[in-house]
Amino acid sequence: MPLMFDMPLEKLKTYQGTNPRPADFDAYWAAALAEMRAVDAQVEEVPAAFATPFAECADLYFTGVGGARVHAKLLRPKAAPAPHPALLMFHGYSGSAGDWSDKLGYVAQGYTVAALDCRGQGGLSEDKGGVAGWTLRGHIVRGLDDAPQSMLFRQIFLDTAQLAGLVMDMPDVDAGRVGATGGSQGGGLTLACAALEPRIRRAAPVFPFLCDYQRVWQIDLAKDAYAELTEWFRRFDPCHEREAAVFTRLGYIDVQHLAARIQAEILMAVGFMDTICPPSSQFAAYNKITSKKALALYPDFGHENLPGHSDKVFQFMAGL
Repeated sequence: MPLMFDMPLEKLKTYQGTNPRPADFDAYWAAALAEMRAVDAQVEEVPAAFATPFAECADLYFTGVGGARVHAKLLRPKAAPAPHPALLMFHGYSGSAGDWSDKLGYVAQGYTVAALDCRGQGGLSEDKGGVAGWTLRGHIVRGLDDAPQSMLFRQIFLDTAQLAGLVMDMPDVDAGRVGATGGSQGGGLTLACAALEPRIRRAAPVFPFLCDYQRVWQIDLAKDAYAELTEWFRRFDPCHEREAAVFTRLGYIDVQHLAARIQAEILMAVGFMDTICPPSSQFAAYNKITSKKALALYPDFGHENLPGHSDKVFQFMAGL
C-alpha cells in the first residue's frame, strides 16, 4: 500500500472528526425540516425531448425552501410493475444532473430515477440569493456572515430530502425501496439525504465532500473544491480571530454531524490518495453511521474514477 498522506487506516477507523458541532444542531435541523414540509412544492413535469422505447423522461420542477424553483431529471420505466424501486442521483460540486443516457441502465432494470440539479450550479435549479456577505464564489461559505438559516447548503441539503419525499409519493414508486448515490459533493448529499429522509433504504456515497471542514483546513488541503475556506479567511479574518466561531457555524452543514441519523444501508467508497476530500474527513462521517455499512477502499486512487465501482453500486442497488 502507498504511504498514507493523511492517517494510517487503523487511526481512520476510529477518527471522530475535528470540526465542532453546534450546541443547537438538532434544533436547527428540526426547524429546517419543518420549514421544508410547510412549502407548497408546486410540482411540475415537463416532457423532455430525449426519449427511448423503454423510458419516459421529464424535467421535474418543484419549489424548495426560500421559494427557489428546483430542477431534477426524472426518468420512469414504461413497462415496470408498480410499485417499483427508485434511485436518487446527486452530482459533484459545480456540476449538473448530467445526461439522460447515463441513467438508463437503472431505468432498464425497472427503477424510476431522479437526478437533482443543485441550486446555482451547472444545471437548471434557481439560486434565489438574498443573503448578506460574500457571494463572489463558493457555496460552502455562502451565508456565513448571515443567520445560520441562510447558509446555502442548508437549502441544498433540504432539496435532497424534499426530492426524496416527492419521489416516494409517486404512485408507481415503492416508498420503502428508494436508494441514493453520488460522488464528491454528490456523496456528501447522498449522506445528507439519507440522514434527513430516514426512509432511504440504501445509499452509496463515493468519496463524500462537505465533511469535517476544520480537519481539511488543518492539514492544508483547503484548496481546489475547499479553496473558499482559505480565501474567506484571507479576505475576512486574516488573523483567524473568529476561527472557532466560523468552524462552529460551518458545523451546521457538516455531513459528519448528520451521519448518526442515517438508517439506510451504506456502501461508501474511499480513495486513500484523495487530496480533494481527504480520507480522514470522509471517515469522520462514516464512523458516526450506526446502520449497516461497508467500505470499498481504493489504496492507489484519489479523487477520480474508481474502476469497477459503478458496477458495485449497481449491484448494491439491485437489493432495493
